[in-house]
Amino acid sequence: MKTIVFASSNAGKIKEVSEILSPLGFDIIPQSEFNVPDIEETGATFIENAILKARNCAKYTNLPALSDDSGLCVDALAGAPGIYSARYAKDESISNIDKLLRELQPYENKGAHFVSILCLMRSQDDPEPVIAKGILKGKITLERQGDKGFGYDPVFYLTQYQKTLAEISANEKNKISHRALALNALKEELEHFSFNNGKCINS
Repeated sequence: MKTIVFASSNAGKIKEVSEILSPLGFDIIPQSEFNVPDIEETGATFIENAILKARNCAKYTNLPALSDDSGLCVDALAGAPGIYSARYAKDESISNIDKLLRELQPYENKGAHFVSILCLMRSQDDPEPVIAKGILKGKITLERQGDKGFGYDPVFYLTQYQKTLAEISANEKNKISHRALALNALKEELEHFSFNNGKCINS
Protein backbone atom coordinates (compact mmCIF):
# COMPACT_ATOMS: atom_id res chain seq x y z
CA MET A 1 0.00 0.00 0.00
CA LYS A 2 1.15 3.54 -0.78
CA THR A 3 0.60 5.91 2.11
CA ILE A 4 -0.96 9.35 1.76
CA VAL A 5 -1.91 11.42 4.79
CA PHE A 6 -5.20 13.23 4.35
CA ALA A 7 -5.15 16.70 5.85
CA SER A 8 -8.58 16.64 7.42
CA SER A 9 -10.44 15.50 10.51
CA ASN A 10 -13.80 15.50 8.69
CA ALA A 11 -15.08 11.92 8.90
CA GLY A 12 -17.31 12.33 5.86
CA LYS A 13 -14.47 13.57 3.67
CA ILE A 14 -12.08 10.89 4.90
CA LYS A 15 -14.61 8.15 4.11
CA GLU A 16 -15.28 9.52 0.63
CA VAL A 17 -11.57 9.87 -0.25
CA SER A 18 -10.73 6.41 1.10
CA GLU A 19 -13.54 4.72 -0.81
CA ILE A 20 -12.27 6.17 -4.09
CA LEU A 21 -8.49 5.91 -3.67
CA SER A 22 -8.09 2.77 -1.52
CA PRO A 23 -9.03 0.38 -4.36
CA LEU A 24 -6.12 1.85 -6.32
CA GLY A 25 -3.66 0.75 -3.65
CA PHE A 26 -3.48 3.93 -1.58
CA ASP A 27 -3.62 3.82 2.19
CA ILE A 28 -5.35 7.03 3.24
CA ILE A 29 -4.48 7.94 6.82
CA PRO A 30 -6.16 10.91 8.53
CA GLN A 31 -3.81 13.51 9.93
CA SER A 32 -5.32 12.99 13.37
CA GLU A 33 -3.32 9.75 13.66
CA PHE A 34 -0.17 11.87 13.58
CA ASN A 35 -1.55 14.57 15.89
CA VAL A 36 -1.10 17.16 13.17
CA PRO A 37 -2.36 20.52 14.42
CA ASP A 38 -4.95 22.28 12.30
CA ILE A 39 -3.67 25.32 10.44
CA GLU A 40 -5.60 28.56 10.14
CA GLU A 41 -7.17 28.85 6.70
CA THR A 42 -6.02 32.35 5.79
CA GLY A 43 -6.18 31.95 2.01
CA ALA A 44 -8.56 33.99 -0.13
CA THR A 45 -9.34 31.08 -2.46
CA PHE A 46 -9.98 27.33 -2.31
CA ILE A 47 -6.60 26.69 -3.94
CA GLU A 48 -4.67 28.81 -1.43
CA ASN A 49 -6.31 27.08 1.52
CA ALA A 50 -5.75 23.61 0.04
CA ILE A 51 -2.04 24.33 -0.37
CA LEU A 52 -1.77 25.66 3.18
CA LYS A 53 -3.37 22.50 4.60
CA ALA A 54 -1.34 20.05 2.51
CA ARG A 55 1.95 21.80 3.30
CA ASN A 56 1.16 21.83 7.02
CA CYS A 57 0.31 18.12 6.97
CA ALA A 58 3.46 17.16 5.02
CA LYS A 59 5.56 19.21 7.43
CA TYR A 60 4.40 17.31 10.51
CA THR A 61 4.26 13.81 8.99
CA ASN A 62 7.17 13.84 6.53
CA LEU A 63 4.86 11.93 4.17
CA PRO A 64 2.95 12.82 1.01
CA ALA A 65 -0.08 14.86 2.00
CA LEU A 66 -3.43 15.30 0.31
CA SER A 67 -5.75 18.13 1.24
CA ASP A 68 -9.20 19.20 0.17
CA ASP A 69 -10.71 22.63 0.34
CA SER A 70 -14.27 22.66 -0.80
CA GLY A 71 -17.42 24.63 -0.41
CA LEU A 72 -20.78 25.69 -1.69
CA CYS A 73 -21.08 28.68 -4.00
CA VAL A 74 -24.58 30.14 -4.40
CA ASP A 75 -25.28 32.31 -7.44
CA ALA A 76 -27.66 34.77 -5.80
CA LEU A 77 -25.27 35.29 -2.87
CA ALA A 78 -22.32 36.26 -5.09
CA GLY A 79 -20.62 32.93 -4.48
CA ALA A 80 -21.17 32.79 -0.72
CA PRO A 81 -20.65 30.90 1.50
CA GLY A 82 -17.65 29.85 -0.64
CA ILE A 83 -14.43 29.34 1.32
CA TYR A 84 -16.37 30.02 4.51
CA SER A 85 -18.84 27.17 3.94
CA ALA A 86 -17.78 25.17 7.01
CA ARG A 87 -17.96 28.22 9.28
CA TYR A 88 -20.68 30.23 7.57
CA ALA A 89 -23.06 30.67 10.50
CA LYS A 90 -20.35 31.60 13.04
CA ASP A 91 -23.07 31.75 15.70
CA GLU A 92 -23.60 28.33 17.34
CA SER A 93 -27.29 29.14 17.84
CA ILE A 94 -27.95 28.68 14.11
CA SER A 95 -26.71 26.03 11.69
CA ASN A 96 -24.92 26.71 8.43
CA ILE A 97 -27.92 25.40 6.50
CA ASP A 98 -30.39 27.56 8.43
CA LYS A 99 -28.34 30.68 7.75
CA LEU A 100 -28.06 29.80 4.08
CA LEU A 101 -31.81 29.29 3.70
CA ARG A 102 -32.52 32.53 5.53
CA GLU A 103 -30.13 34.49 3.30
CA LEU A 104 -31.46 32.90 0.12
CA GLN A 105 -35.17 33.29 0.93
CA PRO A 106 -35.71 36.63 -0.92
CA TYR A 107 -34.12 35.43 -4.15
CA GLU A 108 -35.81 33.55 -6.98
CA ASN A 109 -32.53 32.22 -8.36
CA LYS A 110 -31.56 29.15 -6.33
CA GLY A 111 -28.69 28.04 -8.58
CA ALA A 112 -25.55 26.81 -6.84
CA HIS A 113 -22.51 24.62 -7.28
CA PHE A 114 -20.11 22.72 -5.08
CA VAL A 115 -16.37 23.18 -5.64
CA SER A 116 -13.62 20.81 -4.51
CA ILE A 117 -9.93 21.60 -4.84
CA LEU A 118 -7.50 18.80 -4.02
CA CYS A 119 -3.82 19.44 -3.42
CA LEU A 120 -1.18 16.68 -3.28
CA MET A 121 2.26 17.63 -1.98
CA ARG A 122 5.21 15.25 -1.97
CA SER A 123 6.79 17.21 0.89
CA GLN A 124 6.34 20.53 2.65
CA ASP A 125 8.81 22.11 0.22
CA ASP A 126 7.24 20.66 -2.92
CA PRO A 127 7.51 23.44 -5.55
CA GLU A 128 4.96 21.77 -7.85
CA PRO A 129 1.95 20.61 -5.87
CA VAL A 130 -0.62 18.67 -7.86
CA ILE A 131 -3.93 20.51 -8.05
CA ALA A 132 -7.19 18.85 -9.11
CA LYS A 133 -10.62 20.48 -9.36
CA GLY A 134 -14.18 19.21 -9.37
CA ILE A 135 -17.47 21.09 -9.75
CA LEU A 136 -21.01 19.81 -9.20
CA LYS A 137 -23.90 22.00 -10.31
CA GLY A 138 -27.35 22.01 -8.76
CA LYS A 139 -29.71 24.27 -6.85
CA ILE A 140 -30.76 24.92 -3.28
CA THR A 141 -34.03 23.52 -2.02
CA LEU A 142 -35.62 25.40 0.87
CA GLU A 143 -36.48 22.20 2.75
CA ARG A 144 -34.07 19.53 3.95
CA GLN A 145 -34.45 16.20 2.18
CA GLY A 146 -32.59 12.96 2.99
CA ASP A 147 -30.40 11.75 5.82
CA LYS A 148 -27.23 10.67 4.01
CA GLY A 149 -24.08 12.65 3.41
CA PHE A 150 -23.02 15.64 5.46
CA GLY A 151 -22.77 19.43 5.35
CA TYR A 152 -25.13 21.08 2.88
CA ASP A 153 -26.09 17.79 1.19
CA PRO A 154 -29.73 17.83 2.46
CA VAL A 155 -30.49 21.09 0.63
CA PHE A 156 -28.39 20.60 -2.52
CA TYR A 157 -30.80 19.43 -5.20
CA LEU A 158 -29.64 17.45 -8.24
CA THR A 159 -31.99 18.06 -11.15
CA GLN A 160 -30.84 14.97 -13.05
CA TYR A 161 -31.67 12.75 -10.06
CA GLN A 162 -34.61 14.77 -8.75
CA LYS A 163 -33.08 14.19 -5.34
CA THR A 164 -30.74 15.97 -2.98
CA LEU A 165 -27.21 14.75 -2.35
CA ALA A 166 -28.45 13.49 1.01
CA GLU A 167 -30.97 11.20 -0.72
CA ILE A 168 -28.64 9.32 -3.05
CA SER A 169 -26.48 6.36 -2.06
CA ALA A 170 -22.81 6.65 -1.20
CA ASN A 171 -22.02 4.64 -4.32
CA GLU A 172 -23.91 7.13 -6.51
CA LYS A 173 -22.39 10.11 -4.74
CA ASN A 174 -18.88 8.75 -5.23
CA LYS A 175 -19.48 8.86 -8.97
CA ILE A 176 -20.86 12.39 -9.32
CA SER A 177 -19.84 14.54 -6.34
CA HIS A 178 -17.49 17.50 -6.69
CA ARG A 179 -14.93 15.66 -4.57
CA ALA A 180 -15.30 12.49 -6.64
CA LEU A 181 -14.74 14.49 -9.82
CA ALA A 182 -11.63 16.08 -8.33
CA LEU A 183 -10.38 12.69 -7.14
CA ASN A 184 -10.87 11.21 -10.59
CA ALA A 185 -8.81 14.06 -12.04
CA LEU A 186 -6.19 13.44 -9.36
CA LYS A 187 -6.02 9.73 -10.22
CA GLU A 188 -4.71 10.63 -13.66
CA GLU A 189 -1.95 12.70 -12.07
CA LEU A 190 -1.07 9.90 -9.64
CA GLU A 191 -0.16 7.71 -12.59
CA HIS A 192 2.94 9.88 -13.04
CA PHE A 193 4.21 9.33 -9.50
CA SER A 194 5.86 6.43 -7.74
CA PHE A 195 6.20 5.75 -4.03
CA ASN A 196 9.48 4.79 -2.39
CA ASN A 197 9.40 3.93 1.31
CA GLY A 198 6.28 5.97 1.71
CA LYS A 199 7.72 8.99 -0.11
CA CYS A 200 6.08 10.21 -3.27
CA ILE A 201 8.54 10.94 -6.06
CA ASN A 202 8.19 12.08 -9.65
CA SER A 203 8.65 9.10 -11.94
